[in-house]
Amino acid sequence: MQYSKAFSGAALAALLVGAISQGSSAVEAAADAAPEEIVVTGRVLFSDQVNSIKAPTPIIDVPQSLSLYSAEEILQRGFTSVAEIINYTPGVNNSQGEGHRDSIVFRGVRSTADFFIDGVRDDVQYYRPLYNLEQVEILRGPNALLFGRGGTGGVLNRVTKKGVIGESFNTAQVAVDTFGEFGIQVDSNFDAGEKAAFRINAMYESLNNHRDFYDGERIGINPTAKFLLGDNTVVDVSYEYIDHERFIDRGIPTGSDGRPVEAFEDIVFGDPDLNTTTLKAHLFRAAIQHEFSDNVKGNINAFYGDYDKFYGNFYASGYDQANTPNQVTLDGYEDETQRQNLILSGNLVGEATTGDVGHTLIAGVEYINTSSDQFRFNSFWDITSDDNEIFTINRPLNLRNGIGVNAAGVPTTNDFTADLNDDTRVTIDVFSAYIQDQIELADWIDVVVGARYDRFDIEVFNVPADDTRTRTDDRISPRLGLILKPQENISLYASYSESFLPRSGEQFANINGNNNQLDPNTFTNLEAGIKWDFDDRLSLTAAVFEIEQSSPQVADNDPETLDVIDSTIQGFEVQLTGQVTDFWFISAGYSYLDGEQVDRGGPTGLRPRELPENMFSLWNNFQLTDRFGFGVGMTHQGQSFINNGNTAILPSFTRFDAAAFYDVSDAIRLQVNIENLTDELYFPNSHATHQATVAPPFNARFAINARF
Repeated sequence: MQYSKAFSGAALAALLVGAISQGSSAVEAAADAAPEEIVVTGRVLFSDQVNSIKAPTPIIDVPQSLSLYSAEEILQRGFTSVAEIINYTPGVNNSQGEGHRDSIVFRGVRSTADFFIDGVRDDVQYYRPLYNLEQVEILRGPNALLFGRGGTGGVLNRVTKKGVIGESFNTAQVAVDTFGEFGIQVDSNFDAGEKAAFRINAMYESLNNHRDFYDGERIGINPTAKFLLGDNTVVDVSYEYIDHERFIDRGIPTGSDGRPVEAFEDIVFGDPDLNTTTLKAHLFRAAIQHEFSDNVKGNINAFYGDYDKFYGNFYASGYDQANTPNQVTLDGYEDETQRQNLILSGNLVGEATTGDVGHTLIAGVEYINTSSDQFRFNSFWDITSDDNEIFTINRPLNLRNGIGVNAAGVPTTNDFTADLNDDTRVTIDVFSAYIQDQIELADWIDVVVGARYDRFDIEVFNVPADDTRTRTDDRISPRLGLILKPQENISLYASYSESFLPRSGEQFANINGNNNQLDPNTFTNLEAGIKWDFDDRLSLTAAVFEIEQSSPQVADNDPETLDVIDSTIQGFEVQLTGQVTDFWFISAGYSYLDGEQVDRGGPTGLRPRELPENMFSLWNNFQLTDRFGFGVGMTHQGQSFINNGNTAILPSFTRFDAAAFYDVSDAIRLQVNIENLTDELYFPNSHATHQATVAPPFNARFAINARF
């Protein structure tokens, strides 16, 4: 795709000065009127569909690794969670998330907060639904220039469905699996003339799986509206209500050999009544996009999220297989978070020329106000007067509603109001401004230069200590990239980027103790790669990278000075995606990851946790006739360590999946998706040493998809 360079640099600069920014980067008013043009062609990212890039840049010219999953692919492959998408993405893997949240390991960096929705931060810990998505985008490497703090190993952005002007349609899915889980989704778009459209997506899920006591419900409703204000201005407004409840299962202990104890695969180490999580959320989104000319486009976005999150659980905290093989130590807590996020952002995207040099400029600002109240109570057992109690291992454990019989045969009762762990009231104000220029020096060479300024102000009131702490961090995060194009369908790139994370962490728990003396953690990423489009339908990408983490910590001998603790992760990724032939679609990915923990004394010889050396995935989809097709795939994850001490192990596994679909008519499709075709027992992730997740056995999900 060629871009006009006629707009003068002086006029562009004048417009950029007044920008307010972040979110979706450009207006496609014409595309809204003709929605069939809003597509991912295999090369071009349309900016109102792919918020992560924020500019109408061809994929082949983006100097970093990324993976995209469209709504059609999510539906066809039967994905129902973020975790299922991650299983088939190179360079990333899942962590357990304590059984109540999405938790992704991006290139060896665990994150529960680097999630975005339409390019806007979505940092509360919960399981994110897929029912209302147009696309999922996964970027690897630090991404502070576009997203601000965090994003140290990568980010995941969900692009929601918007109203489609000039069309009326309804789609629905009803699905049930062999565990008894049931779900229904509805997507309805209403034509309101040439200037407006209304759309509503809704879902209901009754949860079930292979583990004792597991159940739950998820409800999501997302009405949206789109308005054309003239030929060049588009307004999108959206409200989403989320109501989730589910049982928390934190897996099984590891034994003397450091591996999960397979004999415990059917035992739940928790309380059937108290292991639960709930979330109620109200999300409001609004975006105004305006096309000033063919070369300059801009937008203003507003987001408000009100989240009420609770989770309570018991879990295995200790197990000694050699000495007490029939006993387990349980710990537990209850935790509540009430958070409100207000995010105002906007940006301008412009194209210009200075002489023979072309420019694609992005500039914008963002303001975030966060109010986050959270508290945690530890478990407290009346016999031990402590948060830990020992139980005999049975199926089920002798524990219901916090009342049980311990391993000594003595009745014991827990009190979740006796031991307050923490209670904090957090207020955060963040101001950010950024600018990036993708400079086309010639047809065969582009240079990307950009930087982002962030000012992060946090105030934490520690209720039990009656103590208020504050800290302000100012950070500039640069980004540099070089793209060489020996021919139009091949690019070679190299990039350097930085990111940071304040010492209050992803969830702003506190800056007590010495934390308010410490500078943020900093991260740097070096990456080089190749992108090769064989044709318009098939693309190969490969990258090598190194992430360096620099974490300032108080010096042992002088608390007023800082030592810097470093660690490094290196790796290689390759992915092949697209149509091999008219009837054969392929998605394949491989990653190699290596790393070492480094402390004040130098290399430790220890490997970072949750860092499999090899990961490989492959999905093939075959359209045998106009009405019938099937898919086969596999995902492999090599052995990794559960803990940084390298004493607990997640064994390697290989899982095979399959799918088949038949179009009864143009309006009805029957579909079955099978996970774990060979019924393998495996443990895909863990949160800590004695909390290894037991993966589902063979499971088939049957669905009816309708369009009317």
